[in-house]
Amino acid sequence: MSRAGMVRPTRPDRLAGAAAALFRHGFGLAAGVAAGAALHPDRPAVIDDDGSMTYAELDRLVDAVAGSLARRGVGPDFPVGILCRNHRGFIATMVAAGRLGADVVYLNTGFAGPQLADSVEGEQVALLVYDADLPAAETVPDIARVPVDVLLADAVSQAVVRPTKPPRTGRHVILTSGTTGRPKGAARETSSAAAATVHLIETLPFRAGQRTLVVAPLFHAWGWAHFSVGLALGATCVLDRGTDPHRLVERMRADDVDVLVTVPSILQRLLDADCAGLPSLRAVAVSGAPFSAALASRSLATFGDTYNLYGSTEAGWISVAGPEDLRAAPGCAGRPVPGVAVRLVDSSGRDVAVGEVGRIGVVTQVAVAAYTDGSRTRYDGDVQVTGDLGRLDSAGRLFVVGRADDMVVSGGENVYPGEVEDLIAAHPDVAEVAVVGVPDDDFGQRLRAVVVRRAGASVSEDDVRNLVRRELARHKVPRDVVFVDALPRNVAGKVVRRDLP
Repeated sequence: MSRAGMVRPTRPDRLAGAAAALFRHGFGLAAGVAAGAALHPDRPAVIDDDGSMTYAELDRLVDAVAGSLARRGVGPDFPVGILCRNHRGFIATMVAAGRLGADVVYLNTGFAGPQLADSVEGEQVALLVYDADLPAAETVPDIARVPVDVLLADAVSQAVVRPTKPPRTGRHVILTSGTTGRPKGAARETSSAAAATVHLIETLPFRAGQRTLVVAPLFHAWGWAHFSVGLALGATCVLDRGTDPHRLVERMRADDVDVLVTVPSILQRLLDADCAGLPSLRAVAVSGAPFSAALASRSLATFGDTYNLYGSTEAGWISVAGPEDLRAAPGCAGRPVPGVAVRLVDSSGRDVAVGEVGRIGVVTQVAVAAYTDGSRTRYDGDVQVTGDLGRLDSAGRLFVVGRADDMVVSGGENVYPGEVEDLIAAHPDVAEVAVVGVPDDDFGQRLRAVVVRRAGASVSEDDVRNLVRRELARHKVPRDVVFVDALPRNVAGKVVRRDLP
């Protein structure tokens, strides 16, 4: 806390105000905004498409929105679903619901109508707050709903009354990505969320009062966590509703952004845009999807200090690779964060040797033990299983080689697609690539590389095969090479492999 600038001389009256906020709301987002208003009322809390809002202004808006939600019946037994892009309305709604003791369910803005309806029903959402330009929201039957702009307008039109302390603290329900099946809800209690926030402050170069552009969706654990971190640091959260790279670069310039928080696919688009002239930017942090060695090297060369975090919705943050790790071993996931132990085991549950691939398991106090539907997250004894495969190098750095479900067995040989993807992605004419297994009559499965060329590039199928053939074993060479305009990704930037051609 001292290194991050959180411990510093403060006026006694402001300390008293922050203490009162913690007493009223407990640790969490509801208290974080109120404490920020007491400690640094005039500091910008949020900058978005509608301008800048101070901590004091945000605190008043949260109380106003809490009143509007309360008039709609929101309380401890009335879960609120948020289907919004990154803007102040999202933040005001989730913090206000917390002040009323309600659970908040974070819904993916990329959901189609049936998937949204399924998640709303499964998480027992009682009120849906949504962006009016997301048509899927109107297709969900039998639920109370309100566009976020209508909610904010109603809030500011009424007298503001600070809500009384609720009998319980609301939970934050973040859905799994759903890339391999139906999204499940992982609920975090306030104490668990606070511990995960401390992990980020310990492992990343965050500083009090900094300006952070959060491009990762706030409904995703990666984006949500950085708003939480920002509150703890009294930082300014810079938001944009879209992901256009040229617009994001201009926002970083205009708002003097110190730290960029994003996902690999958007980072790649930023690097392909004009990124010159960002003197205030001092760090980039990525997570949410595989981070290739080629992309890590480009980010280090263009932006400087880059950090890669590996984690899961269920386990929280597992490891982090800082600039030194990424320079020494581009694409690695780094070393375990404080308070986390990582185990790599084979199919029999035995620890694997250095350099060998095994299933990734973690022991951590911030893990979610069960989903909201009552099913238990995957455990092997006291070790939570992530579903990923990885290996450790001699320096103790973790490399994630892919999902266990994605491993391809071709002619009796195990192939980890991530290794092949990293090699192909390093080709200067390749923008993106995904490698999958497809049925084969002779070998059981064969590899298919789905490749996105860079603009104007002419890399061929044989070029891709020959590149892999020169570096890797014969059974790792893709028999099929398919060129597409873009890879299918979800809103959080993960490749949806079931949608690949």
